[in-house]
Amino acid sequence: MKTIDVDCRGVRTEAAFWQRYVDVVKPAGADVFGRNLDALWDALDGGPGYPGPVVVRFTNTDELRSAENHRFMAALVKLAEDATGAKIIVR
Repeated sequence: MKTIDVDCRGVRTEAAFWQRYVDVVKPAGADVFGRNLDALWDALDGGPGYPGPVVVRFTNTDELRSAENHRFMAALVKLAEDATGAKIIVR
């Protein structure tokens, strides 16, 4: 299975995270993708934002793991663990 690496170096906000996802992955339905964790969950099962039959690996997430983004990152990691559609890896 193909792996798409989304390098999150320099990404410090959720908005920047979603923009990086769309720019790198170029998912189907990107123009209507909700750019939030609920939308990503739906996307993994073929909804808008679907990355395709791939592994999406988010790397260099240290800057995004700041105190203000702690909840977001914890939820993203949990989503990655629970996903049954496309595979997500957070590093």
